[in-house]
Amino acid sequence: MKHTLTLLLLFCSLQTLRAGNADTVSIPSAAMHRSYKCVVVTPESYKEGNRRYPVVYLLHGYSGNYANWVTKVPSIKELADTYQCMIVCPDGAFMSWYLDSPLDSSMRFETYVGKEIPAYIDQHYQTLPDPRHRAITGLSMGGHGALYLAMRHPEVFGAAGSMSGGVDFRPFPKSWEIVKLLGDPGKDGTNWTAYTVMAQADKLKPGTLPMVIDCGVKDFFIDVNRALHQKLLEKGIDHDYTERPGQHDWNYWSNSIHYHLLFFHRFFQ
Repeated sequence: MKHTLTLLLLFCSLQTLRAGNADTVSIPSAAMHRSYKCVVVTPESYKEGNRRYPVVYLLHGYSGNYANWVTKVPSIKELADTYQCMIVCPDGAFMSWYLDSPLDSSMRFETYVGKEIPAYIDQHYQTLPDPRHRAITGLSMGGHGALYLAMRHPEVFGAAGSMSGGVDFRPFPKSWEIVKLLGDPGKDGTNWTAYTVMAQADKLKPGTLPMVIDCGVKDFFIDVNRALHQKLLEKGIDHDYTERPGQHDWNYWSNSIHYHLLFFHRFFQ
């Protein structure tokens, strides 16, 4: 019995050692003339300092912040170690939708998250600094942001994902303060069309962007995700698409992140 307990304790300690390390840094934005905090998760082996790592950018949702993922799903530190990658959680502000607003010069989050943060991370960390080793995903507003940024910046991101993503916000003209970013939606949201993932998908060519997209069947974004899936099928764009039981909540996202990191691991390999 004593021997068994010793082995169990040893196993637990080894498992603990396998968790990655999370640091909070402040990353400046020249476009917005201010800095935002960001969580950077590195695998345990990063301390050895003798190799470079692929990076997954992980975006939060509306009303969230940079600390959401590591607080709500602390197991991402273990996943960084399992898949030997870095996980970077930027701040997308309360309601940026990861867009460069045509109305508000203080909201330039396409530039910040799509260009400035990857440049900073590559300069300050041991990364593999190319799109083949750089992926981006996120939940809800962050799911929109991840696909939108990856489709618009193929020179930065080589693969993308979306969990419960707001991939088309035109059906929700009064929600999430989007009007503050983009102004009046116009008839059927036509004034917002260019800022949606649906519109960006029109420009995609087959074989250019590996994607993993999922949504819970009881999620209020399920219809827009199904519409995106159908559009990608019609265009012959390869992608992994999954619907699972679940709603728009952390129970769903804490499960979904495992599939996304496995997808990106296979992409990096």
